[in-house]
Amino acid sequence: MVYQYGFGAFETLCRTIPSYPHCNLFFRQLQRDDPSLLSGDLSTAGVGVNPECAIPKEGHGNLGNIGNIITCGLSVFVIAFLMLRVTRRKAAVGLIEFRSFLLLYLLSCIFQLLDTGSLFRQGSTALVILTAIHLGLVAALGWALLFNGFVSLQWVEDGTISSMVPFWAGTAAFFVATLYISLDTALGWTKAFAPGNPTVALKNIPLFVLTTVWPAAAIVIYFLIMIIVIVRILREKRPLTFFIAAFILFAIAQVMYFEVSKFICKSSKSKVDGSLIATVFETASVFTLFLGWKSITEDSWDEPWYGN
Repeated sequence: MVYQYGFGAFETLCRTIPSYPHCNLFFRQLQRDDPSLLSGDLSTAGVGVNPECAIPKEGHGNLGNIGNIITCGLSVFVIAFLMLRVTRRKAAVGLIEFRSFLLLYLLSCIFQLLDTGSLFRQGSTALVILTAIHLGLVAALGWALLFNGFVSLQWVEDGTISSMVPFWAGTAAFFVATLYISLDTALGWTKAFAPGNPTVALKNIPLFVLTTVWPAAAIVIYFLIMIIVIVRILREKRPLTFFIAAFILFAIAQVMYFEVSKFICKSSKSKVDGSLIATVFETASVFTLFLGWKSITEDSWDEPWYGN
C-alpha cells in the first residue's frame, strides 16, 4: 500500500480499504467543505471516500455489509460469554480490569456493526456520531489493555481504588479526546481539524495517532510486559503460548483487513469484504488472550516467587 500524502493522511486508506470507519468522518467533511471531490451515487454509497470497492448501503435489494454484521453480532455473544467466565473466577488477579477490557471490546463490536455495516446513509449525522463513539472506544481499548499489563506487574493492587481510578480515568481521557476530534473533524465545529492542503489528502494527524499509532503501540508494549511477567517472574512457559498465539491472530486480522479485504470485496462484486474475516481473527485473538489470562491467574499468582 502506497501512501501519497505522508503521515496522518487517510486518502489512501479510505480509497483502498473497504469498511474503514474513519472514512465516514471524512465523507461528511468533504460533503460539507468540497462536495465536488465526491463521486458516485451518494444515496447508496458504502463506507469509503471514492473507494475502489465498497459494499452499498442496505436497501433496494442490497443487504449492506451482511458478513461483517453477522460476525460482529456473533463476537458480541462470544465476549459476553467470556465476561461471564471471568466473573466466575472470583479469586483471579486483575479480574475487574480484564472484565472491563472485555466490556470495551464488546461495545466496539456493536459500534463496528453499526458504522461499517452499510446501514446508515453516508454523510448522515447519526453515522458520524456512531463512528466517533467507535473510534473513541478503539483508543480507549489501547489504554485498557496496557493497564491490564501494568496490573499483572502488581504495581497497584488490582480491583481497588488505586487501580480502578487510573484505569477509568485513562480510558475516559482517550475516549473523550478521540470522540471530540472525530466529531470536530466531521462536523466542523472549529478549524482545528479542517481539511489540509490538498483537501483530498484527508489529513488528520491527531486522529491517526490516537486510533492507529497509539493502539498498535499499546498492544506491542502489553505483549512485552506479559512476556516479562511469564518468563522472568512466573518462570513458566505454557502460558506464553497463549499470548504469542493471541498476538499472531491479531496480526493476521490486520493483514486481512488492510491488505486482503479489497480483493475479497472485488471478487465478491461488493457483497462482502475482508472485515468479516478480520473480525473473526480479532475476536479469536481476544478469546486466546482470555485463555492466557486464565492460565496465569489464581494458581500461579499464589506461588512464593511472585512478588519477590
